[in-house]
Amino acid sequence: MENLRKSFKQMKWYEWLMAIVMIAIAAWAMISAFMGGSGGGSNPPWLTVINFVSAVCGVFCIFFCASASISNFAFGLVNTFVYMVFLWYHKIYGTFCLELLIYLPFNIVGWIIWAKHRDQVEPEKTMAKKLTWLQDVGAGAIVIAAAMIYHAILVRVGGSVPWLDAFTVSIGIIATGLEMLRYREQYWLWIVQDVIAVAMYIMHFDAVYLTKKSIYLIMAIVGVIRWTKLQKERNKENA
Repeated sequence: MENLRKSFKQMKWYEWLMAIVMIAIAAWAMISAFMGGSGGGSNPPWLTVINFVSAVCGVFCIFFCASASISNFAFGLVNTFVYMVFLWYHKIYGTFCLELLIYLPFNIVGWIIWAKHRDQVEPEKTMAKKLTWLQDVGAGAIVIAAAMIYHAILVRVGGSVPWLDAFTVSIGIIATGLEMLRYREQYWLWIVQDVIAVAMYIMHFDAVYLTKKSIYLIMAIVGVIRWTKLQKERNKENA
């Protein structure tokens, strides 16, 4: 609980502002749907409740992760469970499989790894590492190859947005692995994935998830800056 308290205390004003906006939009969609309005978009009222929980847990998970705070995993696990319900309902099967087979187990394993490698100055955070240039090239090649393979699979099963979904999955797998292993380069991949996700939710309009993914994109950029600074400042301690 002490680590969680510190994580909330370290949040910046703009993070609180984005959190308020996200909660307000999700609450409006939920209330509007139950009152018979169009705030829920194409979602039934019960799904707007799922969206609200996902919105709140998702943004706080991202805020804490961008600061290398171990507390992010508690919110991440809840977000993963509820987000899978949304994806299954809308037949976004590729991202659903990503959440179930990658994000869920990696969340659990990542929590354990981060807790075992706490930062020596701020123990509520984990230690940051960086990849070599050759590892960067390898990660990019794997993303492209995986996307091509997964696209073919999604076309066969009737996925609604196969190319966007395929790249979201392939990037997400590599980025999640890098996050689990505490590499700062995860955020370059998250930036690409979040751009794709924003495009996907513009095509399949959903105010809650479009706002959520837009916040993710902003925080991915913030994450690059923070993790790079953390790794450089603690290079000798955290090698």
